[in-house]
Amino acid sequence: MKKANTPTANKISTFMFLIILIVLVLSLVALGLAFVLFNQGLELNAVFMLIIGFIAMGFSAWLLMQSRSRAASVRKLETPQTVTTIECRKCGFKNVREFQRGDYVYKELEKCQKCDDTQIITAIYREVKEKEKTFPF
Repeated sequence: MKKANTPTANKISTFMFLIILIVLVLSLVALGLAFVLFNQGLELNAVFMLIIGFIAMGFSAWLLMQSRSRAASVRKLETPQTVTTIECRKCGFKNVREFQRGDYVYKELEKCQKCDDTQIITAIYREVKEKEKTFPF
């Protein structure tokens, strides 16, 4: 079964990127304004604008790193395998196979290998693997 490789899992969302870009531009404006205020002799206001500019720049860099790491963790998720259970109504022979497009419960399929009666799909489910429990000591 193929893995679903969606392009949305490989990158950050456009909305998040736009917010990061706006915060980055505003931080650069604050740093430029601090330079202008310092040249005008308003040192206290310049210091406040420097602080605001550097905090905003650090925040945008942190947001970019967090959103990229979250997108990377989304790529690591595996989708569980979907399986189909097929049973013979007459002899009770069971067969489990990989899900195929068009499968649905109570769909009649080919003849049974043992008794030549028609088989039906009795269940469609995903196999969920249990994670190993670790106990910290």
